[in-house]
Amino acid sequence: MKFRDGMWLVRGDIRLEYAEEVCKITQGADGSSLSLLCPTKQIRSRGDTLNLPVITVDLEAVFDDVISVTSTHWKGAQDKGPHFPLFRDGKPAGTSSITTSAAGTTLTSGALSVTVSGKKHTLDISFHSIDGKKKLTNLGHRSVGIAYNPPPTSPMQLSDMRRFKHYVLNQHTLGVGEQIFGLGERFTAFNKVGQSVTLTNADGGTSSEQAYKNVPFYISSNGYGIFIDHAEPVDLEIGSERSCRCQISVESQKLKWYIIYGPTPKEVLRKYSILTGKPSKVPSWSFGLWLSTSFTTQYGEETVSSFIDGMKERDIPVHVFHYDCFWLREFHLCDFVFSEKDFPDPAANMALLKKKSAGLKICVWINPYIGDASPVFREAARKGYLLKRKNGDIWQWDLWQAGMGLVDFTNPAACEWYTSKLETLFDTGVDCLKTDFGERIPDDDVQWFDQSLDPKKMHNFYSYIYNEVVYQALQKRYGNDQAVLFSRSATAGTQKFPLQWGGDCESTFEAMAESLRGGLSLGLSGFAYWSVDIGGFEGTPPPCIYKRWVAFGLLCSHSRLHGSNSYRVPWTVDEESSDVLRTFTNLKCRLMPYLYTQAMLSTESGLPVSLRAMFIEFPDDPTSYFLDRQFMIGDSLLAAPVFTESGEVTFYLPKGRWTNFFTGDKVDGPGWRTETHGFLTLPLYVREGSVLILGRVGEKRTVYDWTRDVEVRVYPTAVNAWNLHTPLVNSEGLNLVTVEVVKIDNKVDLMWRGMKIQSYKDLNIELKVV
Repeated sequence: MKFRDGMWLVRGDIRLEYAEEVCKITQGADGSSLSLLCPTKQIRSRGDTLNLPVITVDLEAVFDDVISVTSTHWKGAQDKGPHFPLFRDGKPAGTSSITTSAAGTTLTSGALSVTVSGKKHTLDISFHSIDGKKKLTNLGHRSVGIAYNPPPTSPMQLSDMRRFKHYVLNQHTLGVGEQIFGLGERFTAFNKVGQSVTLTNADGGTSSEQAYKNVPFYISSNGYGIFIDHAEPVDLEIGSERSCRCQISVESQKLKWYIIYGPTPKEVLRKYSILTGKPSKVPSWSFGLWLSTSFTTQYGEETVSSFIDGMKERDIPVHVFHYDCFWLREFHLCDFVFSEKDFPDPAANMALLKKKSAGLKICVWINPYIGDASPVFREAARKGYLLKRKNGDIWQWDLWQAGMGLVDFTNPAACEWYTSKLETLFDTGVDCLKTDFGERIPDDDVQWFDQSLDPKKMHNFYSYIYNEVVYQALQKRYGNDQAVLFSRSATAGTQKFPLQWGGDCESTFEAMAESLRGGLSLGLSGFAYWSVDIGGFEGTPPPCIYKRWVAFGLLCSHSRLHGSNSYRVPWTVDEESSDVLRTFTNLKCRLMPYLYTQAMLSTESGLPVSLRAMFIEFPDDPTSYFLDRQFMIGDSLLAAPVFTESGEVTFYLPKGRWTNFFTGDKVDGPGWRTETHGFLTLPLYVREGSVLILGRVGEKRTVYDWTRDVEVRVYPTAVNAWNLHTPLVNSEGLNLVTVEVVKIDNKVDLMWRGMKIQSYKDLNIELKVV
């Protein structure tokens, strides 16, 4: 939200007041906090202390390398929930200190310091490394303020605040060339500098500035991240109101954010995950190919069986089959009752599918809305399980489902009731759930069961509690590490309830590229796993787009074929599509020992598995911050999807020796490279110093013994350095061994630390030095 009209003027409908100096500094008794009294005029006499607003800025050392900043106008305002749950695994102990010098007062937390200038009649709050060598950002002149809309003409008018909106804003500096990334799954330009962003969940597709997953966290190319601790909509002007500043504003009496010092992107993300939660485990079977009925296509038991049979005939493994919306009856979405016309015996149908395809899992679509044509609507309404208007009516509208109501998850009894409905699906044979929607949550004229909650905050936070309820239901039935969602809406902390997919994209190369940007941005917001509708959701993909998207989609952490009004089985596209899908599905199955080990590491580090932005791995390479058409898969593989029918693709290789996964050709970076690929390959390069553990060629399973009958590929460094190693987990995610590659007397050997074996050859392992 812009408050000014250019550099010199304030908007005509705004009253804006800035903190003009730090008048008083109060140190916390435990040496971990500072409280700054900041009046909105310079105090040069006693009379200046009267008839003016004061903003209190509280600085607190939260844990090492993290400091919170809270700007408060009126301290008597209620702080209604919901609030983001923080420190799920406990708050770490930290070291903090306060020192005073001629430069000012400094609060230090670990390696991060904030210095409040001691110069009179100024406001200058600078964040920097403890040694002062690294300047991160600062709050300077006219950077802490409050605003009213409309502008009051007299202070007396503020006795009735129902007439006014009140905002608190902070502007921190953006350095020369500084870039900003993250803020959830955003499909606009990768670098957010120059953009106006409102963090409010919306069902807006992938071709607009709206986003399904708004996360109030961003990461800077200057070595820090900022988490804004507000569940309600947050407005940001990122170099767009003042080109040298990032402005954060909320409609509130208080604004709180945390600055997180890395200095590397990996460290920023790890520390952010301590705050809002680390990504949870997902089962290894979920990394395989998901096949969907699509959305509004015609399908029933016969269609589903024909898809499974058709894939088997073409030797393409399917690991999860998904029933989209119309497993339910028309006008009854979502009342958990199968359409008797299309699925007369769903339990028998699912059992047959699982018998045909060993290891197959079943997913069905759900959402938190219930059309009022269903008897289940009447049941939920009678029991008080639906959101109400302030006059006591059930909140309803006709957008999506006619007369639909919204399940009120702030009511514990409604959560239990909803879970009981899910359990009937589990009894039928359902293994996982697609939790669709959750974005269009009303925030006016509504009353939640828990009346202590602010409807404005519930708009985004609803996605958290909705996905939490469903995720916990799956955990209760199948075990903590076997729960998996396919979720569209999210906010901060929802990474604890994986996984998320990118929403409704068109069947174009442009939409494929914007989806990639969205996945990169979500990965920079604390989410480890991500998927996309392969082939695009809207429209029927031309063969070239389908095949290029298959290659891209099978290198995401999770991979699903899904469309709107057309099927995504390959034989409906062209003959070659089956070969392409088989090739890349088998490749992903081969990569499972590597992929799942990387996934388990991400549950501790908070890093994305895939898509992983290039600068996470190469923060010292300035070019890596501009790369939004390629990504890392874990820490060892680089992939560059092809966005042309011709197969021409230009991509960047950072410093080091890179090896083509398919051909073994070696290329030295840094530098740009242009290649031309058919539909069975794409640029997939292995980083020097990597040890890849792969399933055998033609592997079609995601769950198998990753210590036997596998291939170990070794990619020495350019200087031929050895003593390389990699961790390896099993298909349950348990730490298994550390695989070490050593060279002794010019002979390469393989050591399995953690397993008692005489030789790796006893396990029928093929060792290749590439």
